[in-house]
Amino acid sequence: MDSSDLYRDITDFAHATPPWVQSAVEVWTEYGLLLFSPLYIAVWWRARGRGGDPRALALAVLAPLVTALVYVASEVVKSTVDEERPCRAVAGAAVSLIPCPPYGDWSFPSNHSAIAGAAAVALALAAPRLAWLTVPMGLLMAFSRVFVGVHYPHDVGMGLLLGASLAVLAVAALTGPMTGITTAVQGSGNRAAVWFTGPGPARRP
Repeated sequence: MDSSDLYRDITDFAHATPPWVQSAVEVWTEYGLLLFSPLYIAVWWRARGRGGDPRALALAVLAPLVTALVYVASEVVKSTVDEERPCRAVAGAAVSLIPCPPYGDWSFPSNHSAIAGAAAVALALAAPRLAWLTVPMGLLMAFSRVFVGVHYPHDVGMGLLLGASLAVLAVAALTGPMTGITTAVQGSGNRAAVWFTGPGPARRP
């Protein structure tokens, strides 16, 4: 798979943008994933505040857990595919806007894109109305990795696909067991546990 030409086009475009655009994308590509954290908390708090519906809480709790699992899976794939970073391998390409990762920090797939894809999908499954926000965030994260020059387009495309597909599969497989755990916790009577999950439908006044 060779997307070197598209990589050159995007990095050339990046260097043609105003400095403030370059700076904004650099900040986003470095710290944008952190913005998913308050969304995880908001989705959990919303599910808890609605009386602790076990399935809603299960989906809320699974969102960050599934994202972490996808990161591990992405790292496993990355360790088996020794693809050099385009900022070193593509002749005639513009200089990357951020430092090129060191040798041995391989390019395929993009971890940032896999995490963003997983987070976007897992949050959208937990709170469908968030899809309008999380999906663009994921796509923008993936594009930013090529824009700053540290990934090929195929790296981020496969990263998104890996993250989104594994998130769907993991949520489908784990929602039932997690709902059972949530229901058991709600019935335990432990105050701290019940505070975390909400009282549950059976305990509503």
